[in-house]
Amino acid sequence: MNESSPPSSRLLDAIRSPADLKALPADHLPQLAQEIRQEIITVTARNGGHVGPNLGVVELTLALHRVFNSPEDQFVFDVAHQGYVHKLLTGRGGSFFHRLRQSEGASGFLYRKESPHDAFGAGHAGTALSAALGMATARDLRGSDEHVVAVCGDAAFTCGITLEALNNIVSSTKRLIVILNDNEWSIAKNVGAISSYLNRISTSKTYNKLHHDVEAFFKSFPAGAEMNRVYLKWKRETKDFFVESSLFEKFGLRYLGPVDGHNLDALVKNLEFAKHCDVPVLIHVLTKKGKGLPAAVTSPEKFHGASPFDPETGESKQSAPGTPPNYQDVFGRALVRFAQADRRIVGITGAMPSGTGLSHLAKEVPGQFFDVGIAEEHAAIFAAGLATKGIRPVVAIYSTFLQRAYDPIIHDVCLQNLPVTFCMDRAGLSPNDGPTHHGLFDLAYLRCVPHAVVMQPKDEDELVDMLHTSLQHNGPAFVRYPRGAGVGVPLKAQPATLPLGHAEVLREGSNIMIWALGNMVQDALRLAARLAAEENISVGVVNARFVKPLDRALLLSHAACIPLIVTMEDHVLAGGFGSAVLEALQESDCPAAVERIGWPDRFVEHGSSTEVLRAAYGLAPDDIHRRVLARWRNLRAESVPAGT
Repeated sequence: MNESSPPSSRLLDAIRSPADLKALPADHLPQLAQEIRQEIITVTARNGGHVGPNLGVVELTLALHRVFNSPEDQFVFDVAHQGYVHKLLTGRGGSFFHRLRQSEGASGFLYRKESPHDAFGAGHAGTALSAALGMATARDLRGSDEHVVAVCGDAAFTCGITLEALNNIVSSTKRLIVILNDNEWSIAKNVGAISSYLNRISTSKTYNKLHHDVEAFFKSFPAGAEMNRVYLKWKRETKDFFVESSLFEKFGLRYLGPVDGHNLDALVKNLEFAKHCDVPVLIHVLTKKGKGLPAAVTSPEKFHGASPFDPETGESKQSAPGTPPNYQDVFGRALVRFAQADRRIVGITGAMPSGTGLSHLAKEVPGQFFDVGIAEEHAAIFAAGLATKGIRPVVAIYSTFLQRAYDPIIHDVCLQNLPVTFCMDRAGLSPNDGPTHHGLFDLAYLRCVPHAVVMQPKDEDELVDMLHTSLQHNGPAFVRYPRGAGVGVPLKAQPATLPLGHAEVLREGSNIMIWALGNMVQDALRLAARLAAEENISVGVVNARFVKPLDRALLLSHAACIPLIVTMEDHVLAGGFGSAVLEALQESDCPAAVERIGWPDRFVEHGSSTEVLRAAYGLAPDDIHRRVLARWRNLRAESVPAGT
């Protein structure tokens, strides 16, 4: 190919579709890759986001769009936190990308509503292979001929869903391309036997040479293609012949690799080969997470999903002086103290030690820390097994990810009434990450389960109390708390054991009583003060603390003499805390008026901040004030006899 001089202007500005990329001379691609990396660094430094995963797949994504024809050919990115490059190549650059993870900007993940190039939405790990297999099988059933490519990180192969899909590929389709993007990291360093196996195969210099030499040997004869087909069949059936088969070949996939994930020529050649194979193919690609940003290469866990940072130094932008510690760190440090005092206490996470705060335990008491990888179902059942032997496991998993462990929660933990504590960070909104990461459903899916104790603290000191309480409780306990900083209260020297199912009255009132949960307590106190000052309404506030068991005695005493009960929760209304209050009142034949404040029956989009999203969904402080005041005035009007 004749070389041409790279233009002086930015190539990226002219890329509005994959067709523009295909028209670009091959020798211009290194410049484009560099520009894409710089664009990602610039935008994520300002907005935060998944820096390392995207910097690592620049060449891989360029190669995919050079070889295949999106959206006719379909890419399924596992988790899709490595989809920024794909967005930039499919018409979502410029100002839209500059608002990444902000209101009216690009989602941080692939999103079918955002573009026809996003073949499948994502946000949780381990789904790509199953989805791609479904799409490939549907293609076969329809008789069309498009390609389906699943791009899976190596950590996805620690996830049970991926392994289930792997087991079904050869029985479902003859044509599927799987990219194994191997960078040795999920969020934290990968763990377990799969990780060790991939490391062995990626560092073997003889594996593919032997396989390729054997194929070349057979193909050198007349009718060599048929001889090679027989050899491959024989090797599968005899397990090992000449050289050990890869794990993936045992599942019926043609294995190619390892391939340098930053060598465009090698990537394109292997993708072109896979494109014409009549069997499922897996291409093992080795990439460097964070390539192009030295700080991201040396600190891959920090830059997996980073807050805004200095693009020159990689240093995180400092919080304002006096900002309280994050809930996750308060939890993590408290668990260290408890674990040091009681060797029965262990912490378990699913590939997220830093995000959950368990990195403190891993550092201080490593013998009582377990990272099971992206395997939430296993984490829950593993904890149940530990609990049967007198261990007190604490499972720290984001609310949104705990949804995956729902059957083990019911069947293996709660049914057997085992003393497992689940600590659910990111309960409520995770604003920049959007609908796949908001923890808005946990109360609904937990409070219907027998034996479950479900609670949420109003501040960080009460979080420590709840962790301490759950470790004294002889059954399953769930503690939910929000993302980000606490409210700034000091921690007691010794935690208190809270009486199960007892709420806390923070402010007395005779006209309205607000029952608030968790991070809504502070909003409730401000609302009560405002209604009292501006409208002369007597408003009390209860820190509910427990959703299950609910403090029914206190609730019924309030309902008997206070005209209006208001509930406030950072959770969907359907099946949430307000629903629990309504059910308790109905079961006691108490016709009290109740106004429920919470999130509507919709998937909440991503946005610049919690405040922006609350305003968009009618949950800003002024909106709540108007709703409660209107309900109070309507009740007062209804209570005035006609004609007076």
